Amino acid sequence: MGSMYMEIYLYIMPHPRVHIRVILLIMDDADAQEREHFQRIVRAFKSYRHQILKKVTEKEGYIKTLPPHHQSFLESYKSHLDKQRVCIEHNAEIIKLIIKDVENMFENVQHDPLNTEDELGNNLLAPDIEKVQSTIRQIVRDWSSSGEHERSQCYGPIINQIELLFPQDQVCAQDINILVPGAGLGRLAYELARRGYACQGNEFSLFMLFASNFVLNKCRGLNSLRVYPWVHSGSNTLLNSDQLRAVTFPDVDPSDLPPRSQFTMAAGDFLEIYTEDGVWDCVATCFFIDCANNIVAFIETIYKILKPGGYWVNLGPLLYHFADQPGELSIEPSYEEVKRIVLGIGFKITVEEMGHSTVYTHNARSMLNYEYQSIFFVAQKPF
Repeated sequence: MGSMYMEIYLYIMPHPRVHIRVILLIMDDADAQEREHFQRIVRAFKSYRHQILKKVTEKEGYIKTLPPHHQSFLESYKSHLDKQRVCIEHNAEIIKLIIKDVENMFENVQHDPLNTEDELGNNLLAPDIEKVQSTIRQIVRDWSSSGEHERSQCYGPIINQIELLFPQDQVCAQDINILVPGAGLGRLAYELARRGYACQGNEFSLFMLFASNFVLNKCRGLNSLRVYPWVHSGSNTLLNSDQLRAVTFPDVDPSDLPPRSQFTMAAGDFLEIYTEDGVWDCVATCFFIDCANNIVAFIETIYKILKPGGYWVNLGPLLYHFADQPGELSIEPSYEEVKRIVLGIGFKITVEEMGHSTVYTHNARSMLNYEYQSIFFVAQKPF
């Protein structure tokens, strides 16, 4: 995919609401490719209902091929599949809200609307529909009370450290510029802005951008909406009710920010957008640096854009995203090597903690759960 740069400006409206305005600047030689990428993501969202209900229908069809006495044992399971359908239909209604008017999301680019579900099913990539499901789980992680524990594990240490580095009884928080690359649905950046800091989130994924636009700009009322994040998989499920349970969101009002808050987001490739030297007082990264094909480039850029004396606060594992993707080149250095790179580029590590137990969009009631022993560190750029 070619170069893409989108600027998203968030500001408090008089009522108040958070408003997001998006500008998409596309290089001429990448125009067609970018438009196709945009349409592909929209197609994935719009095909969610068709694709997920199709899987339920296939299960129902398989049951009918089983011996009659086997079918007799599965009456309750068939009823459970009917309930899954209801949950999926409800998720589909939320997805409709998320992608409503996204064709007009970019003010200077027009996208042709997609049509029927049958048309949507053509040429759909399996990883794309999986990312739609992941987006639903991301809503739970960032904007529901069910994700509070997960956020406390992952965002809590970062927020606490930033408040120690820039105590509000000693600095003017509005003068502290903090960047959050890989902002996802924006909760970490929001929490820093809510504490008065001037904060910008950066995100590249259109899946995340569509959903964050919806939550930040369109959700009204606490816990006014619900999703069924665990309905898509029956593996490692203890109780039927565990798979069907709902999660409500948002757990806070996204417009609940202090007066004159400075909360912005820039959408696009981190390495392409952030090229100016010495701009940021702090860069906060959470589950981000392993998203690079070349982690050295990420570290080098973070060093470059920090002001002298600025801090990089990082928490996360090293689950290199491109390690096993066909057609992608990747390097996967150990933390020992990463630390050597951080120091070699010029950082001084002031805090280093191993073994932070963290999870990521996990299902607490599943019989299978992954837990990362994440690294937490603070690195300072010398004056």
